[in-house]
Amino acid sequence: MRTNLSSLIKLSEVPVRYYRPANAIEEAVLTRFEKIPTTIGEHDFEAAQALAHQIAEEIKAAQDAGHKYLLGLSGGESPVAVYKALIELHKREGLSFVNVVAVLGYEYYPLSANAAVGCLAKVKNEFLDHIDIKPEHILVPPATCSVEAVSAECAAFERKIAEFGGIDHFILGISSSSAIGFNPPGTTPNTYTRLVALDATARKEAAKSMFHHVDAVPRNAISVGLGTILAAKKASLVAWGDVKAKQIALAVEGRMTDAIPASILQNHPHARVYLDLGAASLLTRINHPWLVTTCEWNNKLIRRAIVWLCEVTGLPILKLTNKHYTDNGLGELITEFGSAYAVNIKVFNDIQHTITGWPGGKPNADDSNRPERANPYPKRVIVFSPHPDDDVISMGGTYHRLVEQGHDVHVAYQTSGNIAVGDEEVIRYALFLRDIAKKYGVENDPILQKAEEIREFLQHHKNENDPEREDVRFFKGTIRREEARTGSYYVGLPDDHIHFLDLPFYETGTVKKSDLSEVDIKIVKEFIESIKPHEIFVAGDLADPHGTHKVCLDAILGAIDTFKDEPWYAEDCRVWMYRGAWAEWEIEHIEMAVPMSPEELRFKRNSILKHQSQMEAAPFLGDDERLFWQRSEDRNKGLAELYASLGLASYEAIEAFVQYRTVR
Repeated sequence: MRTNLSSLIKLSEVPVRYYRPANAIEEAVLTRFEKIPTTIGEHDFEAAQALAHQIAEEIKAAQDAGHKYLLGLSGGESPVAVYKALIELHKREGLSFVNVVAVLGYEYYPLSANAAVGCLAKVKNEFLDHIDIKPEHILVPPATCSVEAVSAECAAFERKIAEFGGIDHFILGISSSSAIGFNPPGTTPNTYTRLVALDATARKEAAKSMFHHVDAVPRNAISVGLGTILAAKKASLVAWGDVKAKQIALAVEGRMTDAIPASILQNHPHARVYLDLGAASLLTRINHPWLVTTCEWNNKLIRRAIVWLCEVTGLPILKLTNKHYTDNGLGELITEFGSAYAVNIKVFNDIQHTITGWPGGKPNADDSNRPERANPYPKRVIVFSPHPDDDVISMGGTYHRLVEQGHDVHVAYQTSGNIAVGDEEVIRYALFLRDIAKKYGVENDPILQKAEEIREFLQHHKNENDPEREDVRFFKGTIRREEARTGSYYVGLPDDHIHFLDLPFYETGTVKKSDLSEVDIKIVKEFIESIKPHEIFVAGDLADPHGTHKVCLDAILGAIDTFKDEPWYAEDCRVWMYRGAWAEWEIEHIEMAVPMSPEELRFKRNSILKHQSQMEAAPFLGDDERLFWQRSEDRNKGLAELYASLGLASYEAIEAFVQYRTVR
């Protein structure tokens, strides 16, 4: 079974010459807006391997010269792909790290010695424990010293780096606030290793990758400064996925400013950025190639260009003129189509045909220009939800419409979502059970005793960073399960159409999940085959290469891969991808747009509110301070406003979908 098919999905065909220019002249033309040299791979492993091989050559050269080689390391998610590539070189090609000195760029403060969590623990688990580096060659910022000793210990850490000859190569990630290391916006270039206070963004990102809850994340860290990074002989910034595209574009093509700490690398003589196509997607040569080169025009690129032109001019599609095209680098389209009017009509109709109030297809209607088929009707439909609330958050209006329009709809919750339930929710339900037991005189009931034991543990004995106990996970999972069931009842589903798959990869009791396995795929496969649907809706969040949504998508695609040639699927089933609460599909990709009235949007909000544990107290609300229902509404309203600004019908809100074409 194939377990990583989502990485093969290509929503846009980016010409290879845009990211792999044939010669120096082409590269100079394509990259003229880029202020830091940038290497773009089609996938993360391609760019990561390029950097790993570069580092390997440098390590060997230092070995041949009899020198130590100082390698700066970061504890985020993006460098992991580089670490994996270096481990492969160690195991398969015998690359030795005996002369390497690893310098950890930051560590949470305070931590106890041999702490089970933190940057060192993470980097050891993902890299250092798999190579032949000497333990005494691992330099870590002083996270265990007293507050009084911090300044002196930080200075000693910088001296130790200098005594070894300085950092030869620093591998850096970039945060959602454009920080490198723990150097937040406002950091000046003359900062060195020091104690820093972590902002809310940094703590929330840490909670997602190594701590159970944001409250378990230390409020401070010891971090190298921008001066330390600039002093490194080489610095490489790595980033993967659309989720980092905005930060990368600002750092690489924007002006150098302390509001974008990563932009300081524009001032480093030997800095380079390594990206996959997702992280590079907002760079000019990928996003707006008509501004730097001749284009290979296709329907999606034309749609993107015209929507961009509407934004630049502030005009709807049908008011664009030849002059607007030629003044903004799009004269090629006038040459190809003959006039602005011809392009305008094509794009207007193209976008118009994405809109449908019948996401399951309109029966007895001409479906030649509709996103979905009229027949069969009614359709058997599966709505997959990675967590127990993604169905209503991401496509609650469409979900309700499918049920209202008479289709045979099933919802399948892929994971328990238990890790995202706060302890206080369990305590509240345990107290509820205690009150019920007292009322009806069953205080000695074993279920009540178990609830009391869990409450006592959570309130007085739990260590925040220990793996979650199985019984606690069961309670938390049950809370989410019943919230999901209530939400689906509200939409109109009967109980036997609500399914909980509880995929095993999720059940680790920690923030870090297991890899997708054949067992997970088999569970999904057997479920889909039991329904044999005509439509499948899945979370298609390709932006986050490490998230649960992607793993859940891979489980579905892996299952589809096993029966993709069977007639019931190949001839009669379509798969539609929706996005999560954070962002909508780019308009050039949208193939089905389902509008909502104000009443339908309120219905969707009420569906989301059934998930009470995921409101204000949810552990993983992310960097956005808005609640899930607010994010969802703003996203849906924003898309409707975009459609209206292009001269199309004005709706209250729109949910959008992209069709998945089976990967061969």
